Amino acid sequence: MDEPLLLVDDDRELCAMLAEYLGREGFSVAFAHDGAQGVAAVRAATPALVVMDITMPVMDGFDALRAIRGFSSVPVLMLTARGDELDRIVGLEIGADDYLPKPFNPRELLARVRAILRRGVVAEDDRNATLTVGDLALNPGSRSLTRGQEAIEITATEYAVLDMLMQ
Repeated sequence: MDEPLLLVDDDRELCAMLAEYLGREGFSVAFAHDGAQGVAAVRAATPALVVMDITMPVMDGFDALRAIRGFSSVPVLMLTARGDELDRIVGLEIGADDYLPKPFNPRELLARVRAILRRGVVAEDDRNATLTVGDLALNPGSRSLTRGQEAIEITATEYAVLDMLMQ
């Protein structure tokens, strides 16, 4: 398999432990230890999936996710100690594909990663093709909606529903 994953977390011990565990399961794991490095890493070489913490130096995970969604639809799983309901909602609303609070069972993380990757098996050209119906255009790269020249703000859930309906 050797699916490339990007782990964005400032906890270097956790990164090493997850790299070893996920490596045994057929994944190659690259690291970024703050949100800005994570955004740069996704821009440089899009991984199959990003696993990202929220609380990090330089740029937090929410800001990093917003930046990534500006140019990529790569799947993102938020893995964080900030597991309260509001943080989960915010993460999902701004474009996270899943959310797993710390502490976590590595087997559950593995199951969620595999589930996200199963759902996302789409040709890269298809994944980045803008969907157009009438004067509405849905851009998967930026996860944005426009009507004519006007940008329309939508939530992650609204994006997912529109994507399904427009396809």
